[in-house]
Amino acid sequence: MSYQDKQLTCAECGATFTFSADEQEFFASRGYTNEPKRCLSCRQARKAERYGGDGSYGSRPRRQMFPAVCAQCGKDTEVPFEPREGRPVYCSECFSKVRATRQ
Repeated sequence: MSYQDKQLTCAECGATFTFSADEQEFFASRGYTNEPKRCLSCRQARKAERYGGDGSYGSRPRRQMFPAVCAQCGKDTEVPFEPREGRPVYCSECFSKVRATRQ
């Protein structure tokens, strides 16, 4: 199918933006049936707002990390839980190795 550039009005800021033939082809290949309602800058701003703007998803706070020493290699590491006395804690590399041997 042949597509032609279209001029659309942004629902957010009211600016006119171009819905290019390439974008239309991409939308069609993805099965999208609706045209974009926002210009590129408003879409990017909305995405940053929705996903926190720092690369993380949602508005969840960053997970607290706790310092630990790996029980296998002795390397300093950080884990997302508070280590308990008498329980081994592994760095991510050693944890992967230990996990693989258990399966």
